[in-house]
Amino acid sequence: MTMTLRQQLFRVKPVPKAGGEGKSELKRSIGLFQLTMIGVGGTIGTGIFFILSEAVPIAGPAVIWSFIIAGTVAGLSVLCYAELASAVPVSGSSYSYAYSTLGELPAMGVAACLLLEYGVSTAAVAVGWSQYVNQLINNLFGFQLPDQLLYAPEEGGIINLPAVILIGLCMFLLIRGTSESIVANTIMVLIKIAVLLFFVAVGITGWNVDHFADFAPFGFAGVMTGAGLIFFSFVGLDAVATAGDEAKNPRRNLPIALISALVIVTTVYVLVAVVGLGAQASEDFAGQSAGLSAILENIVGATWPGTVVAAGAVISIFSVTLVVLYGQTRILFAMSRDGMAPKIFQKVNPRTQTPVANTIIVSIIVAILAGVLPINFLAEMTSIGTLAAFLVVSIAVMVLRKREPDLERKFRVPLYPVVPILSIIGCLWIIKDLRPITIIVFAIWTALVLTWYWFTGRKNSVLGQQIETGKIVLVGPGRYELTEPADLAVDAADVDPDHGQATSARDGEQS
Repeated sequence: MTMTLRQQLFRVKPVPKAGGEGKSELKRSIGLFQLTMIGVGGTIGTGIFFILSEAVPIAGPAVIWSFIIAGTVAGLSVLCYAELASAVPVSGSSYSYAYSTLGELPAMGVAACLLLEYGVSTAAVAVGWSQYVNQLINNLFGFQLPDQLLYAPEEGGIINLPAVILIGLCMFLLIRGTSESIVANTIMVLIKIAVLLFFVAVGITGWNVDHFADFAPFGFAGVMTGAGLIFFSFVGLDAVATAGDEAKNPRRNLPIALISALVIVTTVYVLVAVVGLGAQASEDFAGQSAGLSAILENIVGATWPGTVVAAGAVISIFSVTLVVLYGQTRILFAMSRDGMAPKIFQKVNPRTQTPVANTIIVSIIVAILAGVLPINFLAEMTSIGTLAAFLVVSIAVMVLRKREPDLERKFRVPLYPVVPILSIIGCLWIIKDLRPITIIVFAIWTALVLTWYWFTGRKNSVLGQQIETGKIVLVGPGRYELTEPADLAVDAADVDPDHGQATSARDGEQS
C-alpha cells in the first residue's frame, strides 16, 4: 500500500493491551525494589556533593525552598512518566512513549534528546569521578595521580584515565548480566544513602539556628534561580523507564518505582540542605570545594569525615555511571528493534540475555568522550536533552488519554490535565534560561539525528514494513489494534491510513 509522506512521518505504534507486556528478548529479572534503586542510583550523584556551594550564594538559606520547588517540577514530570510506564511498559523510555502517541518522526526527535542526555551525561559524570578518586587516594595514601592522567588535552593533560577505567568497569558489569549489574547498583545506592545520612547525623551536631536569620536575602527571584540550578540534580529519575522490557510486572512496578525514587531523592536532598545550612553560615558556601566534607571537618576538627564523604562520592558516581550507561544501551536497543538504529544494537547474547555488542560500542564512544573532553563542555549539553524529553512525555500523556481513553492504566496522573500542563510550563521555564549556545548545539544535534531518520530509519522502519503486510486494524481515529497476537516489540502498527480498512496478516503475506 502507498502511504503519503505525512502518514509515514506520523505513523504510530500500537499500545499493548491489558494483560500483556509483549514478549521480550531480554530477561525480566528486575523487581520493584531494584527498579526503585535504579531511579535513586541514576539521580543521587555528583550534584548533591557540590550543588550547595553553587546554589546557596544565589538563594541564601531559602535554598531549601529551591530544592522543594525543583523537586516539585521534577515530580510533575515523574507522574507523567508513571502513567505512560503503566500504559506502555516497554524499553526505550520517552522514545517509546512518543512512538506510541505522537508518531515516528517525533519519536526520533525524542531519541535525539535521550541519546544526548544519557551519552553526554555518562561521560560528564565519569570525568567528575576522577577528581573524587584522586582526593580519596590522597586522603588514604598521601599521594595523587599526575595531572597528565587526570585531565583532558584541552586542560593540559593527556587523558582522563580514571574516567576511562570507570566506563570500562561499568561495561564489564553490564555485559555479565542485568541481574549482576542491578545487584551492584543496589549495594552502591544503599552505601551512598548511608553516607549522606552520616553527613546529616554528624552535621546536625553543629546546628546553629542563627544561620537561618536572614532566610531569603535575594527574595523570590533568588529562590527560583536556585531552583533552576538545582533541578539538574534530579536528572536520572527517568532511567527507571528504560527498564520496561526487563522489569517484573512492569505495569504495576514501573510507576511505583518512579514515584518511590522521587520521594527518596527529594527527602535526602532536603535533609542534606537543611543540615548543611544549620551547620554553616550561608556566606561561607561561596567558592567552597568539597562542601560537605569541609562542613564536617569544621565541626569535628579532623579530616576523617571528609574521607568518608569522598568515599561516598566515589561510590555514588560509580552507581550513576552504571545506571545511565545501562539506560543508553536500552534506548538504542529499542530503536534498533524498531529499525531506527543499526541491527547490531538489538543483538542479544543467548547466555547473558544482554545486548553485548550494543554495550561495548556505547562504552567505547563514551570512554573516548570522557577521556579527551573537559567536563564543562560535556555538562552543558546534558540538561536540555533531559528537559525536552520531560516536555514530550507530558504532552504524550494528554495525547494518549484522548486517543486511548479506555486503555488500562495501573496509575493515572492526579488532577489531570493540570499536572501535565504544569509540567510543560515548568520545563519551558527552565529551558528559557539556558545559554543560547546550548540551544544551538542541541538543534544541530537533533537535525543530524533526523537526517539519519530521513535517509535510513524511515526506509528501515519495522512499523512501515508491518503496515505493508496488513497486521493491524484501524478501530477509530488514531487507534490501532493488531489483527493477530504479536510481539509488540517486533511487530508494529499496520494500517491503511487512506481507507481505514484492516487486512488480515495472511492476505498481507500473500500479496
